[in-house]
Amino acid sequence: MALERSYAVVLEPEAEGGFSVHIPAFRGAHTQGETIEECLANARDVIEAYIEVFAEHGEPLPPSDTAQFVSISIPSPAA
Repeated sequence: MALERSYAVVLEPEAEGGFSVHIPAFRGAHTQGETIEECLANARDVIEAYIEVFAEHGEPLPPSDTAQFVSISIPSPAA
């Protein structure tokens, strides 16, 4: 039986283009990509590699993330 987990990935736009990607559930897990789709595919590869290492060492996997967003309204600057 397969175990399902979901992990948050944080994409940060880079000044020169593309994105840096951080995967908070896995300490030190980072990747990058030019497009969002590439970033998500790269993040999946990194997560799968981390899971292999965890399994080799008999370590438990981090629990699924519960990511939430906070929206705020910012007043427009006076013209």
